[in-house]
Amino acid sequence: MAKTIFEEVGGTYRIVGDYCLPNLTLPTEEEHQIGVWGQRRLRYLKHHRKVLYYNLFTSSKLHSHLADVEEQAQELFLWLVKEYAEKEGVAEQLKVDNQMKWVRKMNNIRKLTAEVVNADVVFV
Repeated sequence: MAKTIFEEVGGTYRIVGDYCLPNLTLPTEEEHQIGVWGQRRLRYLKHHRKVLYYNLFTSSKLHSHLADVEEQAQELFLWLVKEYAEKEGVAEQLKVDNQMKWVRKMNNIRKLTAEVVNADVVFV
């Protein structure tokens, strides 16, 4: 019996019942730490961008993509928090003088910044 192209390039089969199934494995992908931004991106891809999710998954680029999104989002978040805090005049002196006002302002800044990061990096 003639070899198939798959067998000619080194592919092998296993017999399951009456069928010959190819022995296929995905290439190994380097594991990265995925934080909250990467998890949000993963959930978004699974529910709203299924084709992109499956393309990244089957090409073994999903974890590196999520790690890149995590890094970009974290950098943008920290930078924006710093910028908004300076613009709003939220400084260490306010923290010393009126802690509750400082907490309120910082929580508002962090919430606004999270919305911006979600819109610009995560949900794109």
